[in-house]
Amino acid sequence: MTVPSPAERYARAEQSRSHPLTAAFAAAQRFELDDFQIAGCHALEDGRSVLVAAPTGAGKTIVGEFAIHLAMNAPRDADRDATPRHPDKAFYTTPIKALSNQKFRELQEVYGADQVGLLTGDTNINGSARIVVMTTEVLRNMLYADSAALRGLRYVVMDEVHYLADRFRGAVWEEIIIHLPPAVRLVSLSATVSNAEEFGDWLDTVRGDTEVIVSEVRPVPLEQHVLVRGDLLPLFDDRAGVATAQVNQELMRIRSFKGATFENNRRVQALRSDAGRGGGRQQGSGRRPHKGGQRPVRSANVQRIERLDRPEVVTLLQRANLLPAIFFIFSRVGCDAAVQQVRRSGVRLTTPQERAEIRALVTERTQALRDEDLAVLGYYEWLDNLERGVASHHAGLLPAFKEVVEDLFKRKLVKVVFATETLALGINMPARTVVLEKLEKFNGEARVAITSGEYTQLTGRAGRRGIDVEGHAVIQWTEGVDPQQVAALASRRTYPLNSSFRPTYNMAVNLIDQFGRSRAREILESSFAQFQADRAVVGLARQVKEQEVSLAGYAKAMTCDRGDFAEYSGIRRELSDLERQNRKDAGASRSTRDARQKQIARLRTRMLRHACHGCPDREDHARWAERYWKLKRTVDKTRREIDSRTGTVARIFDRVVDVLRDLDYVSVSPDGRAELTTAGRTMKRIYGDRDLLVSESLRTGIWNDLDAPSLATLACCLVYEPRRDEAGVGERGLPRGAFRGALSATEALWQRLDDLEQEHRLPGTEAVSTGLAQAMYSWARGLPLDRVLIEADMAAGDFVRWSKQTIDLLDQLSIVADASLSATARTALDAVRRGIVAYSSV
Repeated sequence: MTVPSPAERYARAEQSRSHPLTAAFAAAQRFELDDFQIAGCHALEDGRSVLVAAPTGAGKTIVGEFAIHLAMNAPRDADRDATPRHPDKAFYTTPIKALSNQKFRELQEVYGADQVGLLTGDTNINGSARIVVMTTEVLRNMLYADSAALRGLRYVVMDEVHYLADRFRGAVWEEIIIHLPPAVRLVSLSATVSNAEEFGDWLDTVRGDTEVIVSEVRPVPLEQHVLVRGDLLPLFDDRAGVATAQVNQELMRIRSFKGATFENNRRVQALRSDAGRGGGRQQGSGRRPHKGGQRPVRSANVQRIERLDRPEVVTLLQRANLLPAIFFIFSRVGCDAAVQQVRRSGVRLTTPQERAEIRALVTERTQALRDEDLAVLGYYEWLDNLERGVASHHAGLLPAFKEVVEDLFKRKLVKVVFATETLALGINMPARTVVLEKLEKFNGEARVAITSGEYTQLTGRAGRRGIDVEGHAVIQWTEGVDPQQVAALASRRTYPLNSSFRPTYNMAVNLIDQFGRSRAREILESSFAQFQADRAVVGLARQVKEQEVSLAGYAKAMTCDRGDFAEYSGIRRELSDLERQNRKDAGASRSTRDARQKQIARLRTRMLRHACHGCPDREDHARWAERYWKLKRTVDKTRREIDSRTGTVARIFDRVVDVLRDLDYVSVSPDGRAELTTAGRTMKRIYGDRDLLVSESLRTGIWNDLDAPSLATLACCLVYEPRRDEAGVGERGLPRGAFRGALSATEALWQRLDDLEQEHRLPGTEAVSTGLAQAMYSWARGLPLDRVLIEADMAAGDFVRWSKQTIDLLDQLSIVADASLSATARTALDAVRRGIVAYSSV
């Protein structure tokens, strides 16, 4: 440990005196805070908002936790204590429920169960607590409803704020940032993005004094390796004397010798020998598995470089003391298959004592599940895999099972997890090593290379602070791997944060109700989307201004003392264009060609009679004129682009309001003032992509005759998003009776709304999907889990996720619908929230 100098000790003492709350908080942590964490805490203690952009695993959540500490412990000044008020509160928002659940448990351990609440749409635990963890959508809805829970709110932490770029949900982050009361201090936590300063400037514009803190430093250094058969080769050559990181030349040679073999590689032999003696590096030794190495040897019989099987890779990492490890596989099926492959190989990574601990924890955490459901969920095989120290982690896994895997991994009982990239979204599961089997994934349409941002997020899981001296990223060699491209991914650690904001119907009616139409337009103009567009416009406007100077110079250079040369050159250009068109369009009709010839003759006569035609410097002027017209075309195009970008968000808002006016959700007076109708006030409480369709369905009463299972099924059809290759349920698989009539009416209504949106140049929504209708109807009627999952043809975790979204919509209906339909919605909600769905809601 480095001993601080006297000057450093003095500086720290001064900071402690000027920021006593930060000093006390830092002293209570398990490790010494980094400079960027201290800077973030100082900004909050000074009363400012803060944006912290730092690498995955750097510990930026410490700044958010300090905001909560301030809310719970900050002294009250005399002025504020003079009048009764609500106790200070802090909200901690996350983009996904799994993160909310995890943070909820962590904060409970610090502040106690009575002080911490959880709100995730389908879960409401102690919602009036002083500290509430929630998903971002919940906070957005609270702001629009002017919830009483907002009283006393002092701090809002927005974890993973770079989700603002998500094209489906990103707008919610901007809505919250814009609408939070001015007195609320905002703590924005982001992965490292290349335009953090731009985002910080916008936050400063809409929220007031905001400090931007950017850190590029990982607290645990990351070593990059490429696994070539049984050899872990460093990606970068960092030998003494090399000023900058360069790609390991041995990898480049291997790429050029595609048939290279490694039977003579001394490092592989040494590793195997060391493992056979029970050797290996000690935990946290900080040494790399290999340095440098022997060149691959060409064999007489050239062979392809074979990949190691997964059990062999696991064994190699175990012998090199590089566990626990996360293998990122961009496929759920691939994750489960990998676990089975390791299981069949007989690999066991746990001791008898660890297996007993695993069994006890799993039994405790799953005791509420019914025995018959456990069998359907593959519980016993899953438990056996856990006892071997191996698990998968993906969205298809039951949420309760995923939480168990996360807990066991953090306790170092599960040593290897095969996961999809969803694990990289902020869940606290740091590993010693991250393995990437491929550098491409299927994005729903095609296989594409992962981005540098994705690479950074994935490999950022490697290296446990306070445990590891370094983390390790391992890329498996495959045919076609280019070490230079891998190095580029590993070296470029930033990516831009771009807004995905667009006005919605629910947003429009809430803004109009609170602020009126003109003020609503001004608010939308303050979005990050418009901020970015305007900044681009500033650059374009500067470009136009510079080009206009050149235009003026060209106009002066082509000035002719005999007349208007700009007019003359315009005639020449028009004549030249017509003659060119006439040559290209040789197959035109006789009448067309005759008409064109007459126009050419008239233009030629005008040109010959023009005063400038006889100028002796005519061709010199003409050269400047050609430059003038060419640049003018560019300037005109840029001006059109400026016009299209200026006020973009407000123009979309106007189109949304026009649709609402056509459907009588908004009434607009002749002077442009807008007010909500009764239907518009109902829409204020309907959230989601299908807000307009749900509102119209309620207003027209097409769901009034549905029973509870049918209403649950129809709600599922509105929230469910089918896979690209998935066909809907045939008519024979749909519930009979009133459901079919209601579904047909809903589909017809969707078509009318889609046509209306197209008329107003709005994108519309996808058609209603019946892919999960049969399964949801069976589930809402109380049928057993095994039959429902067969009908759904999906993993239990997916069914639970869609069930929760169905519950969320039913909950909204129970609030806004009339008495009869509201009661049906509540009954339907209770019918869906049972068994594994109810258990996964806790």
